[in-house]
Amino acid sequence: MKYAKQFIIILLISLAGEILNRLIPLQVPASIYGLVILFICLKTKLVKLSSIRETGKFFIETLPILFVAPGVAILGAMDEFKKYWWQLLLITVISTLAVFFIAGQVTQLIIRMSKKRRDKKSGVEVKSE
Repeated sequence: MKYAKQFIIILLISLAGEILNRLIPLQVPASIYGLVILFICLKTKLVKLSSIRETGKFFIETLPILFVAPGVAILGAMDEFKKYWWQLLLITVISTLAVFFIAGQVTQLIIRMSKKRRDKKSGVEVKSE
């Protein structure tokens, strides 16, 4: 019964993401809305991590299975990939580097902001870099 309750919580949050996707006219996938809603619910303690932990862990452990079908489809379309291999390689390299750069910048920003918040709480004066 515990797993059913956890699954229903995750399912309801996913449903809320689907509803937001229909209501808000942005090109954002419903799953992203769901992740944001789940994040907000966890941060505000509206949903406790312990109330979805086991089911969430199960989903993460079974996630690689979802990549089997696309992998087989890619192998089936290998002739098309051979025609455009250098464009695909270029796109992959550029997008990977962009993700690395943006993720690094966001991480540094979050670290700086949390350090300033900690220093403010402790009464230490913060010098700007």
